[in-house]
Amino acid sequence: MVSKLENAMEGLIKVFHTYSSKEGDKYKLSKSELKSLLQGELSDFLAASKDPMVVEKIMSDLDENRDGEVDFQEFVVLVAALTVACNEFFVESMKN
Repeated sequence: MVSKLENAMEGLIKVFHTYSSKEGDKYKLSKSELKSLLQGELSDFLAASKDPMVVEKIMSDLDENRDGEVDFQEFVVLVAALTVACNEFFVESMKN
């Protein structure tokens, strides 16, 4: 039986490759692929930001090696940061 964590890891990998395989390097997200992923998978987070440059800022923050693309390791940094923020919100809401 596959664990919940293993399912979550598999889901992250599948989501990344679903979007990364649309153009160019199939193992990296271009800016347009990243935008598509954010709109398709994290639309609530994207909508919460009123900044029209949010995708560009996320791309800049994630693209550590400055190659203009986001690889899987860079993508996981985004997911981890959002997960930590959600957990902090959850913990704070449980305290009240």
